Amino acid sequence: MGGAPPTANGRATGFSSTPLGARLARHLALHRLDDWGIPYGSGPSDTAALLVAELAANAVTDGRVPGRDFELRLSLDPYTRTLCVDVSDARGERRTPAPGEVAVPQGVAEGGRGLFLVESLADRWAVLERGQVGKTVRAELDLPR
Repeated sequence: MGGAPPTANGRATGFSSTPLGARLARHLALHRLDDWGIPYGSGPSDTAALLVAELAANAVTDGRVPGRDFELRLSLDPYTRTLCVDVSDARGERRTPAPGEVAVPQGVAEGGRGLFLVESLADRWAVLERGQVGKTVRAELDLPR
């Protein structure tokens, strides 16, 4: 690939706050990563897909406000090779644990593993205020050069 590596334009894509919306967000992420030279099925692509899937699932289940979408924003810094995954929802009053506060899942419960996986897979992650409505959960992944 010639020239400067591609970067995201910073535009957020909205998805319905449904399981289908979460799946579509994951598929869009995989497609964009492939366009940026991070091929389907590679370790970084699989890790990024899992981060998007978990954050989108959390937005759909814990951040859902009827009639409001969630948003996915992806960006790739061409110099540091850092992939940034931002998932925003409309539910700001529902507190998300901060990095370091996520409890280790116990037993065989079906839920409660999403942020544990995010904390385990992401190089960095944070919960950000989203202005007037909602919150953004950001996960960063340092990609190989």
